[in-house]
Amino acid sequence: MTSPAAKTAATSLADDVAAILGRLGVDTGAAGDGALVARSPLSGEVIARLRTDTAADADAAIARAHAAFLAWRLVPAPKRGELIRLLGEELRAAKEDLGRLVSIEVGKIRSEGLGEVQEMIDICDFAVGLSRQLYGQTIATERAEHRMMETWHPLGVVGIITAFNFPVAVWSWNAALALVCGNAVLWKPSEKAPLTALATQALFERAAGRLRGQGVEVPPGLSAVVTGGRELGKALVEHPAVALVSATGSTAMGRNVGPRLAARFARAILELGGNNAAIVAPTADLDLTLRAVAFAAMGTAGQRCTTLRRLFVHDSIYDAFVPRLQRAYRSVPVGDPLAAGTLIGPLIDGLAFEAMQRALADAGAAGGAICGGERVDAGLGADAYYVRPALVEMPTQAGPVERETFAPILYVMRYRDFAEALRLHNAVAQGLSSSVFTNDLREAEAFLSASGSDCGIANVNIGPSGAEIGGAFGGEKETGGGREAGSDAWKAYMRRATNTINYGRTLPLAQGVRFDVA
Repeated sequence: MTSPAAKTAATSLADDVAAILGRLGVDTGAAGDGALVARSPLSGEVIARLRTDTAADADAAIARAHAAFLAWRLVPAPKRGELIRLLGEELRAAKEDLGRLVSIEVGKIRSEGLGEVQEMIDICDFAVGLSRQLYGQTIATERAEHRMMETWHPLGVVGIITAFNFPVAVWSWNAALALVCGNAVLWKPSEKAPLTALATQALFERAAGRLRGQGVEVPPGLSAVVTGGRELGKALVEHPAVALVSATGSTAMGRNVGPRLAARFARAILELGGNNAAIVAPTADLDLTLRAVAFAAMGTAGQRCTTLRRLFVHDSIYDAFVPRLQRAYRSVPVGDPLAAGTLIGPLIDGLAFEAMQRALADAGAAGGAICGGERVDAGLGADAYYVRPALVEMPTQAGPVERETFAPILYVMRYRDFAEALRLHNAVAQGLSSSVFTNDLREAEAFLSASGSDCGIANVNIGPSGAEIGGAFGGEKETGGGREAGSDAWKAYMRRATNTINYGRTLPLAQGVRFDVA
């Protein structure tokens, strides 16, 4: 039974959400009273009801997106960049509101909600510059009076499937790049986080309206959101007009999506599971390491794909370091993420709590010594799942340690030999993010070398969580191999053409081939 206090809190949350959506320009009348129930993990109560789209709706949206692509690809790239610059301006103006909505909808603490919007702003800034740097290259040719080069062209409709834990930032990584590259985008957000998607789309429409006011054609359907269940993701994956699908979620989801895209020779960017680890060497700065490990393992209530889940601590410093870490686990503030001073908000729902408890039971059965992990009463109702992060000392890397549990569980193990720690580090199916804490140059360089970490992200003296947008984000093995955000990730959203121009009067063939006809 929900307490009166929790009902009051939930009512105020619903009112807060309605006011935010109104300020951001979301048509709550068109969205409301539908079959998709939006709940806030802060209280577990309903904050909105949304209309769900059907597979037929998705097909119609794809058709509109394809028509938009055919027009948008002809707009000069710097003009496309102007759209993203205006979107960045809208995000700056709406940062407080959108950040708060992120916190309410998925349970992030206030600084993380705002940080997610800042990440959107950052990728917009990156993409604006990129719109004048979609470079090809001139290639040396063996044939006289010829020029060879490569050019990059827009790809088509880009489908974006996002998870609840980064409800808007991951969309922006994809959309900002895809749009400046000349594509249209169609977004299927998590059923657990549809409101932030609708709010972001409303901000996009504001930016598009401003660009139209400058005389630039922004075709309708260039960016759209479809809300609902798996059938919408299936429609994006299987539709022949969707050239690329960027999907973030579980490895099981990736095993389903990847072959379906491959069957029709479509492109995939897969951002899947992570079972991230760090090695704490004897020379590590333990004060720095403690802060880095605490955020990486406990931040976002352990619900990041880059969350630190395994920690290998050298035997010589284990007894000095681990008790300090345990004290941090026992004292970290858990509660309402909108309240000042809170560092750990709720799990997304009861299913996440049950998965955490099963993993802890398995760890205990395997000989693990558990610190934390219990449910915390935050005074916001029985349908809210707040937990104290769990630190589990394990005798070996086995059982639940080898699986990803999307919750704040950190498994800690001793090591004596760096090579053995590195072997254990790499001995899991996933390969997303990793760290080593050391002041030994040899260990640091070995960790970053070809024989070191097998992850897509490898860090020294910072945690595995909290990547900047300037680098390409993604991992190897069962993490999927996709790359998003910075560096040259933009190339995934374009098609490459190799061009050769003969400006002479003869026709020499490559490789010395002769084919003379009368």
